[in-house]
Amino acid sequence: MMQAKAQPKITVPKLQAMKNEKKLVMLTAYDHTMASLLDGHADILLVGDTLGCVVQGEETTLGVTLEQMSYHAAMVRQGAQCSLVVADLPFGSYQQGENGALEAAIRLIKEAKVSAVKLEGGSEVCGSIAKMTHAGIPVMAHIGLTPQSYHAMGGNKVQGKSSSSAQKLLADAKAVESAGAFALVLEAIPADLAREITEALSIPTIGIGAGSACDGQVLVINDLIGLNQSEAPMRFNKEYCAVRNLIQDAVGAFAKDVREGAFPDESYSY
Repeated sequence: MMQAKAQPKITVPKLQAMKNEKKLVMLTAYDHTMASLLDGHADILLVGDTLGCVVQGEETTLGVTLEQMSYHAAMVRQGAQCSLVVADLPFGSYQQGENGALEAAIRLIKEAKVSAVKLEGGSEVCGSIAKMTHAGIPVMAHIGLTPQSYHAMGGNKVQGKSSSSAQKLLADAKAVESAGAFALVLEAIPADLAREITEALSIPTIGIGAGSACDGQVLVINDLIGLNQSEAPMRFNKEYCAVRNLIQDAVGAFAKDVREGAFPDESYSY
């Protein structure tokens, strides 16, 4: 079993200093056990609102509440000794204005004890980014395919394919950096555009479906390890193993032993 080497706690300044020095690794986590297993392998653990899909079984992330995010983020923070823990601001917690965004971020910092928050959007959320940053809360931005805009985008579709939309994303990237974001997630955009954005910014970019030129990469852990009923549909989801098969084999063997009276035998009894 490959264990992560002991390493110092990752902080926001350390993370920013890694740009152009080493590739950053970010993974999602939703509970203490998974966070403990991933800690140290990942520079960043993201408590993503993707829990709405991979944990709750919903089609989108839109129904996730701030209370649910705080609950899951607190468990992840307990399991992470080295990795920087970032929590998503869920849909509805920051769309109504800067004060609401700050209030939601403060709650995640105080209740879940995460180190930073993430929100989706470009120039339209810069006021909220600035307000949170001025309050001492590190903010990670997210542009491109933004799952909280699922209905407006007509589903999960690649963004930035036209010249005008590419220029809009580049402008958004520069705007969120100027507003104070310490890092930027680029999701489902052409690789050439991701390279241009990465080279234009002084903050790290984290790609997902955005090519190899980004400063780091992120995947949903359930997709990476095959902890789903079937392979994830998006092209950028590389499945490194299929844990679902191991689980089904194990529980199938257990069920067989129970039904045949083979478990528990004397070695598993008092």
